[in-house]
Amino acid sequence: MSSTHFGFQTVDETEKAKRVRGVFDSVASRYDVMNDLMSMGMHRAWKKYTVAVANLKPGQRVLDIAGGTGDLSRAFAREVGESGMVVHTDINEAMLRQGRNRLLDEGLVLPTNLCDAEKLPYKSESFDLVSVAFGLRNMTLKDVALAEMCRVLKPGGRLLVLEFSKVAAPLAKPYDWYSFNILPKLGQLIAGDAESYRYLAESIRMHPDQQTLKAMMKTAGFGHVDVHNLSAGVVALHAGIKC
Repeated sequence: MSSTHFGFQTVDETEKAKRVRGVFDSVASRYDVMNDLMSMGMHRAWKKYTVAVANLKPGQRVLDIAGGTGDLSRAFAREVGESGMVVHTDINEAMLRQGRNRLLDEGLVLPTNLCDAEKLPYKSESFDLVSVAFGLRNMTLKDVALAEMCRVLKPGGRLLVLEFSKVAAPLAKPYDWYSFNILPKLGQLIAGDAESYRYLAESIRMHPDQQTLKAMMKTAGFGHVDVHNLSAGVVALHAGIKC
């Protein structure tokens, strides 16, 4: 059997999805509160920038992968209007339920599907835009998932990957100190779970850096990929065009 990483641990590929599911089952109910605390509210600006780069038009079709509590799905739905469609998906049922309920509470009814990004249950060339925010690093076979995202996009369609990335060198040491000392304590205080947030910090360090992910997207079938570093590289938005 093949092995992969779960944070800094080496695990069998078949075990990673189960372990990631456990992390998000644990934190789902406090996920949004923790996002605000961890990022000091910056995650809202990062997502707003992603929506601006998406530049969606009324009537377009969007697939939001790892959509979680629905922030991007909600914003995309406003852009495509009633003539368009946004499909809100996640592999984790607890996270998907949180997002669906939030969207319903706001009077927004979107197609909501539990699905694995490595095996998307959609026809080829079905969407104008695919997005995945803070979810790619948790996927076991990232190359397979990226190829699937490319498959379901129409020619000329775009993939937006918003993800933690490699921070600028002068900030590396303080960022590491915050990630491994403060973040788990916040997780324990707010979500009652330090270990899940320790994993999240570790998973960021194991995720491909900006140039590596750009190369992976090109290999998956994206002819042009732009990289937008946000907050000194704490987060990067990769925008790929299917040619």
